[in-house]
Amino acid sequence: MPARLRLALFVTATLALVAALGVTLFGRSAARDEGIAFAGSVRPDIPPQDFRLRDQDGKAVSLRQFRGRVVVLTFMYTTCRDTCPLTATQIRGALDDLDHDVPALAVSVDPVNDTPARAKKFLFQRGLGHDRMRFLLGSRGQLQPIWKAYGIQPQGRAFDHSAYVLLVDRHGRQRIGFPVQQLVPEDLAHDIRRLQAEA
Repeated sequence: MPARLRLALFVTATLALVAALGVTLFGRSAARDEGIAFAGSVRPDIPPQDFRLRDQDGKAVSLRQFRGRVVVLTFMYTTCRDTCPLTATQIRGALDDLDHDVPALAVSVDPVNDTPARAKKFLFQRGLGHDRMRFLLGSRGQLQPIWKAYGIQPQGRAFDHSAYVLLVDRHGRQRIGFPVQQLVPEDLAHDIRRLQAEA
């Protein structure tokens, strides 16, 4: 096959691939903008699962205190080097996209190693200090019922914890879930806006 023909075929294939990618991305963006669907996975109808813990500053936090507001809820640990820092960064990106903060809570999955000092450092390093996110701490006995209520496996020596970000609606119900590997700030911000717009 002549070199010019090979080059022409290569260019044509590349342009077709770029066009297909553009249609896919534009279609997804347009669907988000028009509010056609949630970007995350809709959760089954689960009654509110309230809890009360203390944050990195020792202040009491309950899920019930945020009734009437959409809440970002996730589960992480302070000595994590991969999934948790990425999750925190994606959540910060969504809050930045919103131009206003919503309550964002991270529940510990490693109660032995998650201390108030480590939680403060973790949040500060990810740009989530000053109450942009509250890192909720407790003993294993306090955290176990919360992990169970939200289907979370805590961090272990031989396995990693469940890595999800959940959106809790104004009524305290789990509504939308994002596996961390599918989480991007634009989608999280989109779904927060949709939940905020609900009557």
